[in-house]
Amino acid sequence: MPSRILNRDALGGDNRGRLVVEALEAALEAVDPGRAVRRVLRVEGGCLRVGGRRYCPVPPVYVAGFGKASRGMAEAVVELLDGRVEAGAVIAPRGQGGRVGPVEVLEGEHPVPGRGTLESSLRLLELVGEAPENSLLLVLVSGGGSSLFEVPADDISLEEEAETVKLLMDAGADIYELNAVRKHISRVKGGQLLRYTRAAAVETIVISDVVGDRLDTIASGPTAPDPTTYRDAWRALERRGLLDRVPRRVRSWLQRGLRGEAPETPKPGDPLFERSHATIAARNADALAAVAGVLEDHGVTPVVLTDTLRGEAREAARVLAALMEAVERDGTSLPSPPAAIVAGGETTVTVRGRGRGGRNQELCLALSLELHRLRLLEAYKAACMGTDGVDGSSPVAGA
Repeated sequence: MPSRILNRDALGGDNRGRLVVEALEAALEAVDPGRAVRRVLRVEGGCLRVGGRRYCPVPPVYVAGFGKASRGMAEAVVELLDGRVEAGAVIAPRGQGGRVGPVEVLEGEHPVPGRGTLESSLRLLELVGEAPENSLLLVLVSGGGSSLFEVPADDISLEEEAETVKLLMDAGADIYELNAVRKHISRVKGGQLLRYTRAAAVETIVISDVVGDRLDTIASGPTAPDPTTYRDAWRALERRGLLDRVPRRVRSWLQRGLRGEAPETPKPGDPLFERSHATIAARNADALAAVAGVLEDHGVTPVVLTDTLRGEAREAARVLAALMEAVERDGTSLPSPPAAIVAGGETTVTVRGRGRGGRNQELCLALSLELHRLRLLEAYKAACMGTDGVDGSSPVAGA
C-alpha cells in the first residue's frame, strides 16, 4: 500500500526525502486495520476477549462494519475467530466488494453517500436484525463510515441528505458540526444502529480518524450515545449560512425535531447502551508515535507538536511555516538539527472552486507557498498524508 500512495522520487533523492517516506510508511503500519484488530481481539482458553471484556464460552458472533478500513478489519476478525463468525456484512468503498468468509463485503460511496450506500446499508440492517438474542454483534467502525453507512430519516431522500452534507463540507464545517446534522437527518447514526439488533451484547471496535477520539463522532457514532440535539444541528447550518440553501425537506424535518415532533437520537443513560461497549484499536496518536520512532532511529530529534491540529488547512500551514521561520531566526524553537516537526489532527477546507484534492494536499501546497515567501523552501522536506490512504475527493493520500 505505501508504495502506491507515495512515490519515493517525488520527495527528492536525498536522505531526508527517503526518511520522510519511511516515517510515513511506519505511520501507515501503526494504524493498519488488521494489526489494530489483533491488538484488541483474541480467543483465549475458550473465551473471547474484546478490549477489557471476556465472553465465556464464545457466543455466536455476527459482524457489521462500515468505513474505509472495514474490509481489512473483517479479514482480521474472520481469521482470529477461526470459524466462530456466523454471518455478517461490512460496507467498504467501491472496488472492494466480495466476501470474507461468512462476511459479505458490500460497497458504498465516499465522501458523499450514493445509491450504493443506501442499498448496502439496508442489507446490513437486515443482517443485524437476524442476529439472535444469545449472540454477540461485533461492529467494525473506521473513517469514512458516515458516508458508507446511511439510511436517511423520514421522507428525506439520499440525494437531499448528500446535498446537505456536501454544502456543509464545502462551507468548511468541522466534524462536530457535520455530525450534529448527519445524526439528526439519519435513521442509523447517533446510537440508532442499536435499535435494529436483538443481540445480547454489542462490541464496537474503532479505528479513530477524529481529533480527540470521541466515540460519538467517529463515523457519526452509530453505537454511541449522542449528546447533540436538533438545536445543535439547526445552529450548525445557521452558523455556516446554509439554512436557506439546504433542501426543503431537510429543513422541515429539523423544524419538526425542534418542535418535539420527531424522535431524538438516544442520549447518555439510555438503556440501549447497557449492552454496548466500544474499544479504540488505533488512533492518530499511534501514527505520530510511529513516525517519531523512525526519526529517532535515524538520529533525528522529533518534536511531536500536537495530535489535535485543527482549522483551515491553509491557516495551519501558516502556523507550521512560522515555526520554521523562528528556527531560522533564533534557532530556539526546535532542538539542534537534525530535528523534525510531527503533527496530526483534522484540518478543514472551504471549497471555492471545482478542483480535486483534500486537506492534506491543500496543507502541503499552502506550506510550500509560505516557505517560498519566506525564502525557506529549499531548506525543508515536508509531507502531509491521510492515514486512511484517501485525501478528500482525490485518489491519493496527500502530497
